[in-house]
Order: sequence, then structure tokens, then C-alpha cells
Amino acid sequence: MERTFVMIKPDAVKKGLTGKIISRFENAGLIIEDLRIINASAEVVSKLYPDREEWLRSVGTKMSNTYKRYEKDIVKDMGTDDTLVLGKLVRQWLVDYITMGPIVIMILSGNHAAEVVRKLVGDTNPVLAQPGSIRGDYSTDSADYANSAHRAIYNVIHASGNSEEAEEEITLWFGGK
Repeated sequence: MERTFVMIKPDAVKKGLTGKIISRFENAGLIIEDLRIINASAEVVSKLYPDREEWLRSVGTKMSNTYKRYEKDIVKDMGTDDTLVLGKLVRQWLVDYITMGPIVIMILSGNHAAEVVRKLVGDTNPVLAQPGSIRGDYSTDSADYANSAHRAIYNVIHASGNSEEAEEEITLWFGGK
């Protein structure tokens, strides 16, 4: 059986969605191996979001593309169109977001756990997430709105992208478990 990592983010905890979200995983046949409610430190959260140029530019490019899609002036709003600088902004917004309140962290296991969880959570941009997915049902935020507010997208949940990433994130959040 494969393991994966899931984090219920502060906006979902504040809205009282924790039980509903957990039941989605249980209903899909996933097993909760460990679950904790914590207040994350900025130091730990900053390790979740890479400080590598490739990742930062990728995130900055996504922001730039959102501005283009909605025909908004990124330089006027952000002061730059440099994807590395934009990626660093987004990374800091993510750290601020995850540390703004309690989070729930979980280790889930099951057949193809990482892939199953990613399908259940939906697209990272809630307005693009399908109805029936966790983000599609419980978040209405969007990249353009979050960018204009100079903050991360409030998308209620984080899930590891694959089993390798899951093991790294489980080590980060749960130690040598």
C-alpha cells in the first residue's frame, strides 16, 4: 500500500470543514495512519515550498499567465514581471497562509493513495476544480482574486503530487515515521 501526505489548510479548519474533508478520504477507502492538529511554524512551512529557481519561476510564470488571461497589468500591480521575483512573492504568501491558523496534517494509505487523493482534492485553482472535488465543493477563491489581494489562493487543502513527494513531506511533518 502506498502512503501520501495531506494538509487541511487554515481556511478549511476555520470554516469547520475538517470532518467533511476527512470523510471524503475514508469514503474512498483510504486509511488514516496518523492525524495531528498543529500550528505550523514558518520555518517548517518554508521547507514545504521549494526555494529552487526552477520551482519559483514556474510559480511566477503561473501568476504571469493569470494576469495575461484576465488582461491585467502585472507590472502595475506587482511592480515587476520577473518570474523569479513573482515566484518568491507567491512562496512567501504561501508561508503566510499556512501559518495563519491551525492546520490538520495526515498520513493516508491505500492503493495508489497519492493519485486517488489528487483526484479527490481537484485543481489547485478552485474555480477550475470540478464540482464533486474537495476544492470544487468547498472553495470559491481564484488566482486572479488572490493575486489582486497579494495573497495565496485559499484552496482549503494540500496533497502530495506523487508517492516520492509524499514520503519527503511525511518526513518533514511527521519526522522519521
